[in-house]
Amino acid sequence: MKPTVCAVFDIGKTNKKVLLFDKNYQVIEENLTQFEEVLDDDGFRADDLLGLTNWLKTNLADLLKRQDIDLKAINFATYGASLVHLNAEGKPLTPLYNYLKDFPRSLKNQFYEKYGPIEEFCAATASPDSGMLNAGLQLYWLKNEKPQVFHQIRYSLHLPQYCSFLFSNNPVSEITSIGCHTALWDFQKNDYHAWVEAEHLHSIQQKPLSSSSFSPLPNGGEVSLGIGIHDSSSSLVPYLKAFDEEFVLLSTGTWCISLNPFNEEPLTISELERDCLSYMNYFGKPVKASRLFAGNEHERQIKHLASYFNTDIDYYKQVAFNRDLIWDLRHRFRQATPNSADTGLLRDCPFVERNINLFRNYEEAYHQFILDLVAQQVASLKMAIGYTNVRKRMEDSPETIFL
Repeated sequence: MKPTVCAVFDIGKTNKKVLLFDKNYQVIEENLTQFEEVLDDDGFRADDLLGLTNWLKTNLADLLKRQDIDLKAINFATYGASLVHLNAEGKPLTPLYNYLKDFPRSLKNQFYEKYGPIEEFCAATASPDSGMLNAGLQLYWLKNEKPQVFHQIRYSLHLPQYCSFLFSNNPVSEITSIGCHTALWDFQKNDYHAWVEAEHLHSIQQKPLSSSSFSPLPNGGEVSLGIGIHDSSSSLVPYLKAFDEEFVLLSTGTWCISLNPFNEEPLTISELERDCLSYMNYFGKPVKASRLFAGNEHERQIKHLASYFNTDIDYYKQVAFNRDLIWDLRHRFRQATPNSADTGLLRDCPFVERNINLFRNYEEAYHQFILDLVAQQVASLKMAIGYTNVRKRMEDSPETIFL
């Protein structure tokens, strides 16, 4: 008997996956691909929107043809801070701009002169001042830097909703995408921030729908189509449904994001400056979180180590944990701690300040890098934990080495 499955397109910055889940939520099939980045109209690297679009269409068409599975539903989970701008015909007008692209300082100053002070704005939108990582500011940038393009925009869709739009032709907004450091949502008013209307950003002002919204897939028989969800927020869903006790979820990838749906402490200016923020869960409630660009930092450092020690790029996979080496490094080098590690937006890992010539081999250097990265991660995690019961249980645990 062929299995009944749900297909999820999981689109990260590095890896794009198609996963098939059975009725017991077990992954029975997984296919992974990667795309080469392209250059946008300013010469900055960007995800290949055309390649991604074709990949989605090809894979869904293949799934619908298969006779060995009973496909019941499809949904999309993608990274945030990325908008696809469509014209009146539903065609993309721009590249998929990279959230690491520089946001002009003069434009930032202009924005906060109009809608600041910056601390009050960031607190209201639960969004650290992050330039292009604040997806709403990408529209402000387009309006001021590329007005000829901006005035052609009919809809600006977050990436998960664009993926769904490709098959539904229905442009919608969704609550977890609108609530992930976009600077669009006023968490105090539970509505779009006043600046969105003041700047006439009508392309993004659809009322956000619940993440659980599904509709029949056009020409897909009995297959249901989801509207997409922000990937870090999606990782919370099964735990919120299954757990009664308080927890913090550490979602890892290009970003390592600590999510605490039980921390109701107000965001402080100090926390915002250290990249603590609020996300939105799938039923529209704020989730206190902290983020660290740890996956990206790992990719950066393994390239550096491979080049310096003349090894393969994946050599780190052969490095086994060595407790004696850890103790040796702690005696030879001053160690970063969670209290000293800087977790501000895109801050370097403490390892970048070290003299790599002092390490005798790759294994030593990689162990020290992981120690430094973990110190940063624990500092980030502690912000999300706050004073909830999770902290008490972690501090009581004999395995806790940093907290």
